[in-house]
Amino acid sequence: MPQPPAARKSVGRPPRISREEVIGAARRIVAEEGVDRLTMRRLAGEVGSTPMALYHHVRNKEELLLLLLDDYAGRELHRPELPAAPRERVVAAAAAVHRALAGCPWIVEALTADDLFATSALWFVEQIVDGLVECGLSPERAVHGYRAIWYYTAGEIVVRATAARRRAADQEPATFRERVFAELDPAELPRLAALADRWAPLTTEDRYLDGLRALVAGLLAEQ
Repeated sequence: MPQPPAARKSVGRPPRISREEVIGAARRIVAEEGVDRLTMRRLAGEVGSTPMALYHHVRNKEELLLLLLDDYAGRELHRPELPAAPRERVVAAAAAVHRALAGCPWIVEALTADDLFATSALWFVEQIVDGLVECGLSPERAVHGYRAIWYYTAGEIVVRATAARRRAADQEPATFRERVFAELDPAELPRLAALADRWAPLTTEDRYLDGLRALVAGLLAEQ
């Protein structure tokens, strides 16, 4: 008995995709593989489309990152109730940003481009700058103060995330740093040698808030 002919695969335009699908696929790529692996070609493969089809939704990778930043900020960056005291307001606003971003280091990686930011996150910048001005800094110095706080916050998150990835991927019984610290010469580096056994646990403690308060105090002491 003759078999019916196999159905032909349709040829033509790729399936239509929505902007929400594009953003969702981009979010999965950067969360699993990092910002560097996010390309229009890689994204097209993820959604089963073509790079040209993606340009109906986003012009380039930079615009795509901006959409991801606003998407994340809208879902995760919630405005807390802030203290009335301006110094405490600065600390609380920066701490809220840190909490929101610490669980998603790729966001910080994107933000370190320094020209990219989520517009919905500007409320936090306003609170920090305004708090510093109310504490006595000029508007110009308040901006510089905000930048110092942001660099500290972003750097702390990136360093922790990178160290965690390296520890997870390291197959050696001891890390490079542990091997080096185990052989420090007390005559040359007495302080470090005395702390060698405790260096790893001490440097992995979460002391962000202590450092933030010290940084804010130092910025305001320069008035």
